[in-house]
Amino acid sequence: MNIEEKLIQAVIKAIHALYEQDVTAEQVQLQKTKREFEGHLTLVVFPFLRISKKKPEVTAQEIGEYLIQNEVAVSKFNVIKGFLNLTIASGAWIELLNSIHGQEKFGLTPATESSPLVMIEYSSPNTNKPLHLGHVRNNLLGVALANIIAANGNKVVKTNIVNDRGIHICKSMLAWLKYGNGETPENSGKKGDHLIGDYYVAFDKHYRAEVKELMAQYQAAGLNEEEAKAKAEKESPLMKEAHEMLVKWEQNDPEVRGLWARMNEWVYAGFDETYKALGVTFDKIYYESNTYLEGKDKVQEGLDKGFFYRKEDNSVWADLTEEGLDHKLLLRGDGTSVYMTQDIGTAKLRFQDYPINKMIYVVGNEQNYHFQVLSILLDKLGFEWGKDLVHFSYGMVELPNGKMKSREGTVVDADDLIEKMVDDAKQMSADKINKLTGITEAEANEIARVVGLGALKYFILKVDPRKNMLFNPEESIDFNGNTGPFIQYTYARIKSVLRKAQEAGLSIPEALHTEVELSEKEEGLIQLLSEFATTVKAAGKEYSPSTIANYCYDLVKEYNQFYHDFSILREEDENKKIFRLTLSANVAKIVSLGMGLLGIEVPERM
Repeated sequence: MNIEEKLIQAVIKAIHALYEQDVTAEQVQLQKTKREFEGHLTLVVFPFLRISKKKPEVTAQEIGEYLIQNEVAVSKFNVIKGFLNLTIASGAWIELLNSIHGQEKFGLTPATESSPLVMIEYSSPNTNKPLHLGHVRNNLLGVALANIIAANGNKVVKTNIVNDRGIHICKSMLAWLKYGNGETPENSGKKGDHLIGDYYVAFDKHYRAEVKELMAQYQAAGLNEEEAKAKAEKESPLMKEAHEMLVKWEQNDPEVRGLWARMNEWVYAGFDETYKALGVTFDKIYYESNTYLEGKDKVQEGLDKGFFYRKEDNSVWADLTEEGLDHKLLLRGDGTSVYMTQDIGTAKLRFQDYPINKMIYVVGNEQNYHFQVLSILLDKLGFEWGKDLVHFSYGMVELPNGKMKSREGTVVDADDLIEKMVDDAKQMSADKINKLTGITEAEANEIARVVGLGALKYFILKVDPRKNMLFNPEESIDFNGNTGPFIQYTYARIKSVLRKAQEAGLSIPEALHTEVELSEKEEGLIQLLSEFATTVKAAGKEYSPSTIANYCYDLVKEYNQFYHDFSILREEDENKKIFRLTLSANVAKIVSLGMGLLGIEVPERM
């Protein structure tokens, strides 16, 4: 039982003893005491006035006096209007630290056999181009969210849906056939996803040139610019060939399907490299090529049951006007599917594979309407979690102009960004790493990798995901301020102190003695450590990785002030020295756990 829980129980007893009435734990409002007042925790007295039938100050005074007499954790109190500020005794703080110290994974709740199963979908790439900066934010949010949901006692399944079919795939395939000269990842030295992305760009380049040439012909024949453009796009031989290839793919043409499978394998190998570099994993990957037909079956089922309707052109729609929305297309007149159809099919397969209790989709905020509709449709089709599905909606992420150029000039490749972050870390931390004794080049490179990726991940995850954000590589890798390297450096600093203590023959006991007199700074650090458990719960409830990120920053900021103000290894009082070592070790532990939830590694040396 932590201090807050102890005090809540003590207040419940106080109300019963003083006023002969019972209150629930939910009615007891405890909050951290404001910095300008003395105390650690503050009880809000106003909810009890109808019970006490006394003024706020009198009620607070009576409860305070009862707690002093009956709860050893409270050493003194003061009353400010309807607020009772409580000062916690040093012995209670040390007991709390002992409790935290005794739990290897303090604040994390393991799943049990009966725990709910939460499925989280993230990444969702197209197989016609490499992962880009937007995918980086998506993947990092997905991994962090999965870790946080699991840390709140849920079973978690991490899934990905790969968009591996459609006209965009055929464009890359056709361009490779026309202009590729048999180029492969092996004979070119290119990553497969980059290679295919280059041919997607090549298709667009040739298509634009073709449209421009046709437009000139049609304008010469008397059409205006708008008419000429529309006709040129419709009559483009290249685009017609791409559509013919798509039809052949739909008809299972062995030659087209063979090329499609071969090129997709190149892309998947490239994706795997990027995922590995980012520390991204999945429990199950679904492919749109396998799910869209399942979606058609479910749409047909909805049509048979009268949930949907068919128009004269043979297209199938859902009427959502009763839900305050409009009519939604589910199948085109020619029978081809849309994204909604695919998502319904994927849901069907997932529900067959897993007993899902909750489904979370990590997808950008431009798809807010799509998931509003999907939730209604899945509910109509009988999916138990459909009505309560969660669209974890996030904003765009951009780089400052001129910071990095991409291959297409429009988006930044994830691989380029990762490489730049690690290179920047190598340069920024060179002087620090060089001071480490006995470090090899391989170890120095590993530290640069951990710091560079830590900087990238932390900078993205510390921002409220609902907001658009500007990712500044130089700012993210600073060793001061609210950055990943600042937190990592503090962790490494603590580990260095602990190594020196061990070399001096000092060891951390299983439990501390409670007679050590603590400073206000030390009490505040223990209080902050204890808040990790409630922070993890809040992050899980609110789907908020940024809550964990900013907690980690607050913790190391407080620790660094403590480190600056107090001696640890040079402290002459042996009990205080051992206490401060134990406190430091637990700060390092919580930093490691918190950053681990974000998918961020912390280096032992730096």
